Amino acid sequence: MAVTQQIGTALQLVARRADGALGVADGGWHAGAGGDLAVTATLPPLYPEWLGDQDFTRAHQVRFPYVAGEMANGISGPELVAAMAKAQLLAFLGAAGLDADRLRGDLRQLGAELGGCRNWGVNLIHHPDDPGAEERVADLLLAARVPLISASAFMTLTPAVVRCAAAGLYRDRGGRIVRPVGLFAKVSRPETAELFMSPAPVELLRLLVAQGRLTQEEASLAERVPVAEDVTVEADSGGHTDGRPLGAILPAVVALRDALARRLRLERPVRVGAAGGLGDPAAVAAAFAMGAAYVVTGTVNQLAREAALSGRAKEMLARAQVTDVATAPSASHFEFGANVQVLRRGTMFAGRAERLRRLYERHTMLEDLPGAVREELEREVFRMPLGQVWQATRDYWAHRDPAVLVRAEADAKYRMALVFRWYLGSASAWAVEGRPDRVVDYQLWCSPAAGAFNSWVAGSFLADPQARTVVQIARNLLQGAAAVTRAHQLRTFGVRLPPEAFDYRPRPLI
Repeated sequence: MAVTQQIGTALQLVARRADGALGVADGGWHAGAGGDLAVTATLPPLYPEWLGDQDFTRAHQVRFPYVAGEMANGISGPELVAAMAKAQLLAFLGAAGLDADRLRGDLRQLGAELGGCRNWGVNLIHHPDDPGAEERVADLLLAARVPLISASAFMTLTPAVVRCAAAGLYRDRGGRIVRPVGLFAKVSRPETAELFMSPAPVELLRLLVAQGRLTQEEASLAERVPVAEDVTVEADSGGHTDGRPLGAILPAVVALRDALARRLRLERPVRVGAAGGLGDPAAVAAAFAMGAAYVVTGTVNQLAREAALSGRAKEMLARAQVTDVATAPSASHFEFGANVQVLRRGTMFAGRAERLRRLYERHTMLEDLPGAVREELEREVFRMPLGQVWQATRDYWAHRDPAVLVRAEADAKYRMALVFRWYLGSASAWAVEGRPDRVVDYQLWCSPAAGAFNSWVAGSFLADPQARTVVQIARNLLQGAAAVTRAHQLRTFGVRLPPEAFDYRPRPLI
């Protein structure tokens, strides 16, 4: 291991007396200079715990500024969340796509296993066409006293997310506003970030008070704090995102945060984190170097042993290269044109899903589809008559939210959207289950981070699927990011370093 990667050891910067060439020394070992040396400076130790904002680690009672983000359909389930929490890290349960009974069971399991721990949470996803779904999930999370909630895919503030942010607010004896429920918000646009980094709109707060969902005291305090105190900038990820590069969007949101803090005079600043494309130590180090208070990983955690994803799907992700991704319509935001990023290699999902969206845009109802097109869809995509797909869709919504069916009966185009969404939603379930007859239709949310991760772990102990625990992935990414940061520090001081100084190899960490 290169001396520069001994991050817990103080290093001396040394200069060769003859010509001033710089090197680095650790006790009797030195590199980069040679000859008669003089110590010019000391570089103190650097620990992964110090990479981000230490206010984040204090606020959430964690050791590291690192979050395993939510993965829908319970892929980040209780086992993964509990493993992270017990290792003094933070993770979110992927509640999107789970029915109420499954979510209640997961919440009971986590509550029993983690007791009074506050370093875990659950996802609340935006449903632009079904506000009632947001309200039902919010009810469950608040009733279960989930300590943290991660709001994702929101395009605007809704009563459900504002209620989660304001519920239980009170002032302690010192007059400080206390939040029993911490709200994270994933954003990929500055205008959305501004909504979450500002206090909730007064009209929404008044509405919630009138409905009896907030007390007047909670609403008054909510006018003095931002909706979310942790805002995650989501760049080129596998989730709902505009696909902007982190180097462009993160500094813009950080600057916006600082401007809002000056203008609004908030009691405490918002922490801005980074997500998207974080698959190796260099990417994580870059996010922290750009000012991220914390980092959020997603794609790479699907490869973790604890991820509730089929072995076949994990094998497909483990073969991915950085270019093996494509965009595809989002099931939950299908009618709004929103995309997610998915694995392209080994699956035809992206192309088939995009074709469904084009058909939706061109036609007003299923009955308008040309006969040959309908037959091809039934044979190759749905593998059943569209009438049977609609019946399966009816059965699903009759159990989940009958109001959706009322709208579908009155709106033929919406009914067509629901039928097409059946394929998108089923494709992710098939991947979770490992359906062997549906491999070519697997929807696997995936960013280029998967390819970066696979290249990084090749030949290391993390190449073994059984060694890939979510905690080992997290600890090695952080340890590697600290090593890369240390090497960059030395290089900026003028020390010439070999390439291996920047190449941290995964190793078992305790």
